[in-house]
Amino acid sequence: MNYRHAFHAGNFADCFKHALLVWLLRALQRKPAPFMVLDTHAGIGSYDLTAGPATRTNEAQDGIFRLLDSPDPALAGYLGVVRALGLYPGSPAIARHLMRATDRLVCCELHPEDAGVLRARFGRDKQVSVHFRDGYAALRALLPPPEKRGLVLIDPPFEQPDEFYRLADALKLAHQRFPAAVLAAWYPIKHRAPLRGFHATLKDSGIRDIAAAEFCLREPLDPSRLNGCGLLVVNPPYRFEAEAAPLLSALLAHLGRGEPGAGTEILRLVDE
Repeated sequence: MNYRHAFHAGNFADCFKHALLVWLLRALQRKPAPFMVLDTHAGIGSYDLTAGPATRTNEAQDGIFRLLDSPDPALAGYLGVVRALGLYPGSPAIARHLMRATDRLVCCELHPEDAGVLRARFGRDKQVSVHFRDGYAALRALLPPPEKRGLVLIDPPFEQPDEFYRLADALKLAHQRFPAAVLAAWYPIKHRAPLRGFHATLKDSGIRDIAAAEFCLREPLDPSRLNGCGLLVVNPPYRFEAEAAPLLSALLAHLGRGEPGAGTEILRLVDE
């Protein structure tokens, strides 16, 4: 319960995650049927990067502030959302901005203060519900939704040493409860050993159609540093791998620091 995303808002990992989230939400909009977004670790929704916790770490200086003036067309969708919303948008704000009148957002947040801020933000919004509860437990309670289409974003803080195991179990449960959902799970890349185990578990899970996008600022050799991050996607929408690749390349061109081992990769873990 010590993790507060406000200290890290707008950093390179946020840019990576949110750029892909915008793409996924736009992909769901290709069909007219309504969908539900479940955000299991929602935070407070949006963040002031010029005051408070964000200025204590200044992580956004090497993240979103290096992107805002980019004319790169691959980043236009993501940056358009950021510019439109003003304060740096977290995943709930991005999802709400992109939702149609028939879509619905469900947010879960376990930190009591952050949950209160999120409730105040969306308190009168009939398309959004906020739950003060554990996001992992919510997967069993809230899935499947009546819409029968949806995106489940699982973005844990990775404070616990067994978080990769918990995340794999959460993905298996979510897929069992809601097989048609697009499941998107963020994970840190510090060194490769935990990733090999995580990917192997998913390959052996029986879940089909799994891809993973990864972004590294440097070779992931130091387990004490956030060297990169990934987004594992179950049931990726059509052309995810083809269109995510240039997006990641554009992010690396702006956020990369020229360190050895920097790069991006789209992995196909399990075929359809």
